[in-house]
Amino acid sequence: MKISVIIPVYNAEKYITYAVESALQFDEVWEVILIEDKSPDNALQVCKSLADKYSKVKLFQHPDKNNHGPGESRNLGILKSTGDFIAFLDADDYYLPNRFDAENVLFKYPEIEGVYGALGVEYYSEKARKQYYTIFKNHLTTVYKRHPPSDIFLGQINMQGRFGLFTLDGLTIRKESLFKIDSLFKPHLGYHEDTEFLIRLSYYLDLYPGILEEAVAIRGVHENNRITKIDAKIINSATTRVLLWKEINEWAEREEGIPEDIKLHIKRMHRSLKLLMLQN
Repeated sequence: MKISVIIPVYNAEKYITYAVESALQFDEVWEVILIEDKSPDNALQVCKSLADKYSKVKLFQHPDKNNHGPGESRNLGILKSTGDFIAFLDADDYYLPNRFDAENVLFKYPEIEGVYGALGVEYYSEKARKQYYTIFKNHLTTVYKRHPPSDIFLGQINMQGRFGLFTLDGLTIRKESLFKIDSLFKPHLGYHEDTEFLIRLSYYLDLYPGILEEAVAIRGVHENNRITKIDAKIINSATTRVLLWKEINEWAEREEGIPEDIKLHIKRMHRSLKLLMLQN
């Protein structure tokens, strides 16, 4: 296996070294691609030092050297990658030693296009714990049962009851399979671009469960990362959810292969969230 690990870097000078070195512990990791996204801190210099120190670390910026957000940075990382498999890691998160254990077994079968595992959580300060424990607690972010690939899309759009979630940090994809999807990350969505990408990915690709009962990667929670620095009420507001489901609804309407009953469910999800937003 030759895995390209893609890390968008923004305002993460304190964390990026640990993230990179957590990826470099694996022989399977062919390269670690850092996309530095015009950080306001000293992250660029730290990334340069990492690229100088480790031959597997490759550093890029956007052509205009400006800030484009994590979605567009991941898209650039995919384009720059040379491995056969793609994995993602946020700059303030890290991999555990079991990160690719399931992949080493499952990717021997060519029909398997993606493998997902569970994500744990670590609070980097007591202040972060006090602020965000009600959001993340100490729970795993995981799919609750082992499902066949045909169920994953339905589970992600809330048609399989209590299903659970998988995340980018725990996902590995065959790079060639990405050509099946209609587009990569959609940066204009902001907070939900990863969720929207995973929903479409689960429709186009056969995704299989890896390690679900314990974490394969850790979400680092602190006061200054892109998401947790925004008040939780804003993140979870009806407004951002409406934008997400509007995008999913528009995609589903264009996708001829989606059955009409599923399209109707997606449309109803969008409408109900829009109505909730208007009521509030």
